[in-house]
Amino acid sequence: MARYGKAFRDRIVARLLPPESAAIDVVSRDTGVSVATLERWRAQALAAPGELASSQRWTPAARLEAVITTAAMDEAARSAWCREQGLYPAELEAWKHDAIAGLGEPRAASALEARQDRRRVRELERELHRKDKALAETAALLVLAKKLGAVFRDGEDE
Repeated sequence: MARYGKAFRDRIVARLLPPESAAIDVVSRDTGVSVATLERWRAQALAAPGELASSQRWTPAARLEAVITTAAMDEAARSAWCREQGLYPAELEAWKHDAIAGLGEPRAASALEARQDRRRVRELERELHRKDKALAETAALLVLAKKLGAVFRDGEDE
């Protein structure tokens, strides 16, 4: 009896469940896992919703596509579509609100971030200027110290 790793099994089960909902016989041919094993894995995944919650199986792109697909549907058609996909209409509505909220936030966040970035740049430029001045002062002191040493050494030789 073959033993399969959890990561492999989870990938295969994700292909069997929505949004992909691939046919069991196709997945069996692709992976080499028997149809009976795949049916058992799918049944276990559907029976244990905590392990693979339906909203976790949907990628962000698939969620957006689902929202777009169902946007023009009436309530009955949307509910039927959700049943086919194994979703609750409330999940779809939450995805819609997330998509709308995601469209509005970046501008406000980017304006705030831009202001913070400008402030940080000014602080860094001030610090850089201060360090440049300190470095120039240190270099001048070193040059003066070398010259002073050279003058006194020359005087000792005579």
